Amino acid sequence: MAGRTLDLGGVVVATTLPFTPDDDAPGGLAVDHERYAAHCSWLVDNGVRGVGPNGSLGEYSSLTDEERRQVVRTAVDAVGDRALVIAGVHGVGWHQARRWAELAAEDGADGVLLLPPTLYRANRQEVLTHYAKVAEVGLPIMMYNNPIDTKVDLVPDLVAELAALPEVVAIKEFSLDARRVREIRERCDIDVIAGADDLLFEALVSGATGWFAGYPNAFPREAVRLYDLLTAGRIDEGRALFTEMAPVFSWDSRTEFVQAIKYSIDVAGESTGGPTRPPRGPLPAEQQAVIRRDTERALAAGRALLQA
Repeated sequence: MAGRTLDLGGVVVATTLPFTPDDDAPGGLAVDHERYAAHCSWLVDNGVRGVGPNGSLGEYSSLTDEERRQVVRTAVDAVGDRALVIAGVHGVGWHQARRWAELAAEDGADGVLLLPPTLYRANRQEVLTHYAKVAEVGLPIMMYNNPIDTKVDLVPDLVAELAALPEVVAIKEFSLDARRVREIRERCDIDVIAGADDLLFEALVSGATGWFAGYPNAFPREAVRLYDLLTAGRIDEGRALFTEMAPVFSWDSRTEFVQAIKYSIDVAGESTGGPTRPPRGPLPAEQQAVIRRDTERALAAGRALLQA
């Protein structure tokens, strides 16, 4: 699948990962593959374009190597015949990321999501080498710009240079700079994908062509409706719905985003959120109260529009 062949239009969900108590597993929690498969299938049944296992939201850095590979296999088995599977292949160095990409290709993923080197503030040439080495695997690559966590900013001119790699088809933009969509599109023709849920409105009206999303884990039907309104040019309706959803979307950009989105899944009540592995701990009661309130607000607005 080398080359610019991956259609990322629509909502691709960076999936959460359910765990079940197990004293013998890391952190006392084992990956619940049955519930994960059901979650992926439920998302696709409710209109999402694809799923993204082993992203930050999927707690990839807390998984063993065996668990991490099996998560991709579970996603492919669950939805690979009817939706995209974009596997996170993040690594400290290109040698690790490339190996994860090779395994993703073997296991049937359609493409990969790739951060710059993690845990190391790589310079420009190191970033270029990182992506070039992973590109040799041949799967389409969605770059992931998250300078908040990696301390490496894929600035527009660097994105344009990386876009010369035929395998680089898109960038998930999470710099929290609303100007980036426009600036990247001015320099190259790759797809710019909205990455921060609470900047979805700004990203889509600026020309983003997809949404690699967190909060649709909790309410996919309503989130897909929001995306469809905005991309169809129904801006007033889309803005009104986004305004109701934005308060809970803001948790996607906070330190506790994994716990918050998992808790919102449990509040919505149609799939499984549950606990997180260390180093993440439980949410305090005051945060839970705010997240519950804002989740219920988003659900009410989305469901009212779907029923109209």
